[in-house]
Amino acid sequence: MIQLSDHFTYPRLLKFVFPSIVMMIFTSIYSVVDGLFVSNFVGKSAFAAVNLAMPFLMAFSALGFMMGTGGSAIVAKTLGEGKKEKANEYFSMLVYVTIAGGIFFSCVQAVLIKPVAIMMGAEGELLKNCILYGRLSSISLTAFMLQNVFQSFFVTAEKPKLGLAVIISAGVTNMVLDLLFVGIFRWGLAGAAIATFCGECIGGITPLLYFSRKNSSKLRLGKTRFYGSILCKTCTNGSSELMTNLSSSIVNSMYNLQLMKFSGENGVVAYGTIMYVNFIFAAIFIGYSIGSAPIVSYHYGAENHSELKNMLNKSLRLIAITSMVQVVMAQLIAAPLAQIFVGYDAELFRLTRHGFRIFSLTFLICGFNIFGSSFFTALNNGPLSALISFLRTLVFQLSVVWILPMFLGIDGIWGSVAIAELLTICVTVLCLISQRRVSLRLIIDDHLGRSFLAFDLLTYEKESPVLAFMRHRRLFSLSCYTFFTEWRIGSI
Repeated sequence: MIQLSDHFTYPRLLKFVFPSIVMMIFTSIYSVVDGLFVSNFVGKSAFAAVNLAMPFLMAFSALGFMMGTGGSAIVAKTLGEGKKEKANEYFSMLVYVTIAGGIFFSCVQAVLIKPVAIMMGAEGELLKNCILYGRLSSISLTAFMLQNVFQSFFVTAEKPKLGLAVIISAGVTNMVLDLLFVGIFRWGLAGAAIATFCGECIGGITPLLYFSRKNSSKLRLGKTRFYGSILCKTCTNGSSELMTNLSSSIVNSMYNLQLMKFSGENGVVAYGTIMYVNFIFAAIFIGYSIGSAPIVSYHYGAENHSELKNMLNKSLRLIAITSMVQVVMAQLIAAPLAQIFVGYDAELFRLTRHGFRIFSLTFLICGFNIFGSSFFTALNNGPLSALISFLRTLVFQLSVVWILPMFLGIDGIWGSVAIAELLTICVTVLCLISQRRVSLRLIIDDHLGRSFLAFDLLTYEKESPVLAFMRHRRLFSLSCYTFFTEWRIGSI
């Protein structure tokens, strides 16, 4: 069995993160299946309603991602420090807080969906469908938040395969029930929402039952107390994921407004289709980041700098290769995917195909930004991670999607995300450079501190001042030699 404390070669790393990648892909796929069935069996207007409501609904689920990614970084770091009991107390508290938050926000979501839909321009049948789908979806919000939390904690518990099995079960349940409720029984949007509810309950409640009982993993739910500082640190660490999802909701709403202006309902439907496919492509990078984050956090807690450098280098190479493959693949499958979702409308098909081919350039860059933000979260550097996410998902995208269409029309909307990702990668690189400099200072302080500590101890032991000085000089020289050696080989 692969453990967090292991040295990770390429095969070992890929084997460890593979379940997380597949887990995220399945999470994306069963969302895509909802859209596929609604588009083909209920109609274009119902599909547009789902796309209008989805950004608002995903904003609340973002809290689950925040608790999962931010909390798992703390728990993994605590495990790396050898404090297993304390790690389980933190884990238990974070799960209980998620449950309480999920119940509260499900009520908020049910109340606010109507005014939000009206604000987005929905009226008539479109408004009715938005309210129906939003209120039914609010029932399973707590389970969905737990699902997002446990996706991260399964990896921290060294049980990524079990997490994968849970997500596959949830996804298959959703897809089968979509076929049954929407395709056969013709329950429309209500059927799609009920199918999603059942799938999310399996994804959220099954892990809850597993960790509540005695198990073979590193984590178990049990008695705990409220750790306010840990909760705050979790929110800080996970602020990038919260910011990403909240910003995505705001940005997607802006995209829908711009598309309604330039292309009407067809633009919203085409964008919704592109976003569904984007979920699958981005899920590979997100899954890799989720799977690798506990490794980074563990070795950060264990102060294993060489393994941190190893993880960073290997991750960047893997992401580069994957990015190029994704762009080529996206160009090839643009037409078939558009045909599957909106083949019933020739104009809509052409709009979707064209939009996706421009949008797919995003995949060349976004993986580096997703991993960069996750990497800093894993290092318990929430503010730096949040900065990357804030600029990437809100500032740059809002600015670009507002300005580019003035010059390029609807093509400016399709290309906005790629330009925003390009701007973000400059920030990500600067943050990585700054982190390297911080590490350099820490190592200098560490080596000098050990030298002066040795000097103090020798003096305290009342050795000859001359002898103490000579020993201190040797220690100091050794310290400097070690530092420059580490710098030369790139371990800092």
